[in-house]
Amino acid sequence: MMKEIEVKVLNIDPCSMEKKLITLGAVKVKDEKQINMIFDTKDYYLDRSSNGYARIRVTEDKLRNRQDKIFTLKKNITTDGVRENKEHNMELADDELMVQILIGLGYELKHTGKKHRISYELEGILYEIDIWDNDTYPYPYMEIEVNREEDIDRAVELLGIDRGNITTKSIQQLRKELALDND
Repeated sequence: MMKEIEVKVLNIDPCSMEKKLITLGAVKVKDEKQINMIFDTKDYYLDRSSNGYARIRVTEDKLRNRQDKIFTLKKNITTDGVRENKEHNMELADDELMVQILIGLGYELKHTGKKHRISYELEGILYEIDIWDNDTYPYPYMEIEVNREEDIDRAVELLGIDRGNITTKSIQQLRKELALDND
């Protein structure tokens, strides 16, 4: 199990944010193309019970020239100041078989989204610039992921981020706000 502490920064310009990170000495640690398949029950049990979901992610890692397939069960713990999640991850040999297993267990494929993610690390803080396909979410944003909640303030100050652009909302919540979630 992995614990994740993060916020999203909305209204970013990916190019200028990337330049700012590079100028500060951040190291590029990821350049990925992802396919994210989100699963839940017909009545959205995972979403309703824990603002969570099941996900199969297929990642083309351009820096390491490899493909990864990961199944994740993600549950939200809190959104008080930061978004804290518990993730249970498992590597997959066959993502299509996992799709069939989930369907056999009563889960439905709710959404498939494609994303380009570029990630930088600076002073132990992970900055992930996400650009989704327009049907999933038409606006780029950046996730800031830290090990300790108090590091969020430091991360925001390092980049001079307007706190009005910070949110703890999930991608599903952002999609619902734009009426992109058709279910």
